Amino acid sequence: MTANERRFPMLRWLWLALAVIVLDLGTKAIATAMLTYAQPVPVLPVFNFTLLHNTGAAFSFLAGAGGWQRWFFIILALVVSGVLVRWLATLKANETWLAVALSLILGGALGNVYDRIVHGYVVDFLHFYWGNYHFPAFNLADTAITIGAFMLILDMFRKPTEEH
Repeated sequence: MTANERRFPMLRWLWLALAVIVLDLGTKAIATAMLTYAQPVPVLPVFNFTLLHNTGAAFSFLAGAGGWQRWFFIILALVVSGVLVRWLATLKANETWLAVALSLILGGALGNVYDRIVHGYVVDFLHFYWGNYHFPAFNLADTAITIGAFMLILDMFRKPTEEH
């Protein structure tokens, strides 16, 4: 174990963030190559693959804002990613749950920021619906961010003496 590994043991979880990025970008590339924009491909009675481009944030927030939001979200994601790496570096060796949560959020954020930098939008393709209600399309990066955020919320309710 190197000196840095002893000082920052939870940075070893950066592999998970990298795995999220690779899986996210890989699935987005497959979706882009195999799907026609905005044409649903039924998979289940409540789920389609539907290729969409999101210039906004979650649930297309600020999607029609005229272009400035692209750079705003890129800068925001990079700053948050820096904070997450720093937070990860400060975790104790027994705080695995929190390290996994932060790594999932980090990987998802960087997967989506790649899209914003390269394409100017985020590629979404997972589309759930129920009757006439359609949940906004999303991707694996969004899924990782959501799972990580849920884990952070659960972590707040865990006992302080509990091993992480």
